[in-house]
Amino acid sequence: MTNELLIILSFFLIYGGVILFYYFFGKKGLLAFNILSTILANIEVLILVNAYGMEMTLGNVLFASTFLITDIFSENHSRKDANKAVIISSLCSLFFVLISQTWLLYTPSENDLVSDSIRTIFSSTPRIVCASLGVYLISQLTDVWLYHKWWEWCKKHFKNSQKGLWIRNNGSTMISQLINTLLYTLFAFYGTYSNEILLSIFGSTYLIYFILSIIDTPFVYLARKIHIATEKKNTEPQE
Repeated sequence: MTNELLIILSFFLIYGGVILFYYFFGKKGLLAFNILSTILANIEVLILVNAYGMEMTLGNVLFASTFLITDIFSENHSRKDANKAVIISSLCSLFFVLISQTWLLYTPSENDLVSDSIRTIFSSTPRIVCASLGVYLISQLTDVWLYHKWWEWCKKHFKNSQKGLWIRNNGSTMISQLINTLLYTLFAFYGTYSNEILLSIFGSTYLIYFILSIIDTPFVYLARKIHIATEKKNTEPQE
């Protein structure tokens, strides 16, 4: 199976997972998926692949899904809920770093088969996650702030709070993802790769985020329909 096909399959698996978790578990499901995506993305980003004629890191789809989640929180619930999800996911990622670093302190048994591989992966994790935590907080909180700024513009322009969802979704995500991509590429990979590869990672990563920002819009609309249906069901009188 090609890298290109795997990325496409990952998109539907991950974004579909966001919607399924929201459908079955509501806000708690979104929060759980946000934590899962944040941690896994910081591991997957260590993998460098060639796809669509570009050299890129993995983890882009997982990380982009966290912007989808905060937009769903902002659209269907509140700015407070969205910011809370960002803070909790950041703290969980920090705790993950601390726990994973303790694994490296153990003296492995002579029969151990995986410690070298674990050490190779997680010895790089602190820099990746520390860079990610700072950038994640900046870009995600910016995304939430921009979402509500765009919402104010939509209300004023359309005279209807429900209209303009695609504007606030794409307008907030595209800008915040640009900030995220620039800062993360510099903090996580500067000095590790050549400037040429850094530019390739930045360009390919933002291109992916830009495309994902556009095609995640139907998922936000679907999440809003789920929320409206749930609210309607909860307000119906019980027989």
